[in-house]
Amino acid sequence: MDISKGRVASLHVHPAEPEAPMLSVGQLTLVEGKGIVEDVRYFDRKNRDGQPRKRQVTLIEREQIGQHAAVLALPGIVPGRVRSNIETDGISLIESLGKQLQIGQAVLLIYDPRTPCAQMDAVAPGLRELMKNSRQGVLAQVLRSGTVRVGDSIRVLTGSAGVLTRSN
Repeated sequence: MDISKGRVASLHVHPAEPEAPMLSVGQLTLVEGKGIVEDVRYFDRKNRDGQPRKRQVTLIEREQIGQHAAVLALPGIVPGRVRSNIETDGISLIESLGKQLQIGQAVLLIYDPRTPCAQMDAVAPGLRELMKNSRQGVLAQVLRSGTVRVGDSIRVLTGSAGVLTRSN
């Protein structure tokens, strides 16, 4: 796996009902500082102090999901089942912590590993435990608005004085 580039494998948004399955979509509209337009339950959420929430997009690698399925002796885990907005192929998200990723037209800052929720054990008993220690994907905030589609490329960017440049 190349730690600096990959592609979008699948895209998902939360349904209106809190514990219902994620909805698969072909594209997402990301808005700087607000999140995903189509994810109406979480779009433009604010902290208690009225500031935009940092957690705007969640990502996980399909490779990581596959490893968890293998350990649990499952034939696989359906895209969207682990409740991430963007599932990726070919990029190490945990090695992208603190970095900016260009995904389609949008730019995200990967700022923290996700913490697995209790719903993961509803997917498969033991999954939540497997997802601890940075094996549950990452959290991101939108730095530049844009559209993200299934199949779009993902590239690690480096920032310099507010200017985004492609890393090698």
